[in-house]
Amino acid sequence: MRAALHVLAFTLLLALAGCTTIQPVPVADLSPTPIFGHDDFDRVLQRFVNDAGRVDYAGLQRDPADLDRYYARVATYSPDSHPDLFPTAASRLAYWINAYNAVAIKTVLAAYPINGVGDVRAPFPFNLFMKRGGFFFFRRAAYGGKTTSLYYLEHYVIRKRFREPRVHFALNCASRGCPRLPTMAFTGERLDEQLEREARRFFSEQRNLRIDHAARTVYLSSILKWYKAEFLGWYAKRFPDAAATLLNYVAHYAPERQADLERAAAYAIEFVPYDWRLNDRDAPA
Repeated sequence: MRAALHVLAFTLLLALAGCTTIQPVPVADLSPTPIFGHDDFDRVLQRFVNDAGRVDYAGLQRDPADLDRYYARVATYSPDSHPDLFPTAASRLAYWINAYNAVAIKTVLAAYPINGVGDVRAPFPFNLFMKRGGFFFFRRAAYGGKTTSLYYLEHYVIRKRFREPRVHFALNCASRGCPRLPTMAFTGERLDEQLEREARRFFSEQRNLRIDHAARTVYLSSILKWYKAEFLGWYAKRFPDAAATLLNYVAHYAPERQADLERAAAYAIEFVPYDWRLNDRDAPA
């Protein structure tokens, strides 16, 4: 028993020793405003993200001032450290979504050029069995003075606290399989509208929803497989008199495909392998 505890302690020490925290760049004025703003991240998205959600990482690496300023604010203020700056649940969730997306970009830039997030390697021996552990577990960032990983932020803050399945169409982990990164930041005032827009946009893309009537198969993004329980749980509560199925959930956000999806009700469902290549604007298609 004691030997096992020693091994566990040693493993945890190795893990902690292998973590790297993104340090904020000092900026001139970080005094709080009455409401936490996302203008700096807005400018990043508008300047460096195209309509396909691809990021100009090379250009952003040359001119990171807006991103650095935004991350410095994220690192200083959060809904946990300064709740007065986030008066509504929507403003808190908007912060965490934007923070996740901004930190994913920062994590890429720290290692750029790379072909995908799997190139951000975990320390030995974790790199032997964690394909993308470096990116999601071992690169940490600060949020209101406390540091954590993207993995913890997604699963133990965003998912656990807010129970909002549409976040899976808004969080972008810098990979081509992800929902497209929008060209504007999320805000508390417009969050419901923005999440609805991103869900509809997600299912408007063939890569996320494709129906092959000849093969009697519906092809869906792997995101629908990973978080199936969340999607169906939401649907069952919202529409208690309807069958809680993935295709009914999808149809809610793709009304223009309603007839196709009804025809496909008895088809097999296949989940498309996730594309972990970097969502780099300059990379080959």
